Amino acid sequence: MDETMDKIYETCYMKVYSFVMTLAGNKDTAQEITQETFFRAMTSKQQFRGESQQLSWLCAIAKNLYTDELRRNKRYGGEIPEDRPDSDESFEQALADKDQTFLIHKALHELEDPYKEVFQLRVFGELSFKQIGTIFSKTESWARVTYHRARMKLKERLDNNEI
Repeated sequence: MDETMDKIYETCYMKVYSFVMTLAGNKDTAQEITQETFFRAMTSKQQFRGESQQLSWLCAIAKNLYTDELRRNKRYGGEIPEDRPDSDESFEQALADKDQTFLIHKALHELEDPYKEVFQLRVFGELSFKQIGTIFSKTESWARVTYHRARMKLKERLDNNEI
């Protein structure tokens, strides 16, 4: 791996992993796809052309790999296994957490764009407001305001049991 790719790997690995984790919801699958993403980025004949940010390029590769994985699993009738709760958690607590998480994800799913995407990029993708603004071709301030509004809308829906 050359020095440039080392630096990209160090700076972007956790961000790409977090992005894939939001898609897959499974640690093993996310790790596998993230590793394959960097492998493809290093060995691809189509190198990074600088038309976007490196993180956006890597996330696009990861998303395509995840889509391929879903197609492969569907074709062969397999499913991506869900992680099981830790054994020291009580069964009731695990169910309550799962229900609460489901409600949050349902409220997030029903959130309109761009609020939904900005929230997901910030929370799950761990992107900075500057990076989010760049993705949308907007300012960092726009990303901050949109994220704040998304949080308020989600909180309001959860508090009012609108889901």
